[in-house]
Amino acid sequence: MKLKATQFISILLFALVMGVFWGTWFSLSRTMETVSPPTFLEIGKQFIANLAWPMRILMPLTLVSTLPVLYFLPRSSVAFYFILIALVLMSIALVITVAIEVPIDNMIKVWTVETLPSNWMLLRERWEYYHVIRTFISIGAFGFLLSGALASPAKSN
Repeated sequence: MKLKATQFISILLFALVMGVFWGTWFSLSRTMETVSPPTFLEIGKQFIANLAWPMRILMPLTLVSTLPVLYFLPRSSVAFYFILIALVLMSIALVITVAIEVPIDNMIKVWTVETLPSNWMLLRERWEYYHVIRTFISIGAFGFLLSGALASPAKSN
């Protein structure tokens, strides 16, 4: 029962993180280069304001949620390695977020239409490039996590 409960929590948290990345990419960022600078700034600042604090909590919590799952799984099981891969992939998504996405977000937060730097489109493209990578890494992480839950032993703690 403990294994299934921890898997449930982990799956839910992974789905939430993946959903934020997927939803942003699928609904908006694929066409961000077509919007005007004022629209880009308005949308960007709203997304940053809405997501910065919740994701600051949600992403680490998501990573930590895999630890009890790994604890309850036999170390030699396929499920254990699937969950471990999921943890590594979501950790990579976190590194991309902190090392690349957040610094660009921090720049965007202070820009105005009048103070847009000359390279703002290159920064937007860099953000989008890594957002796509992060999105699909998170989808892979969720897939491995779900595969681990489906492959886990029928008897659980």
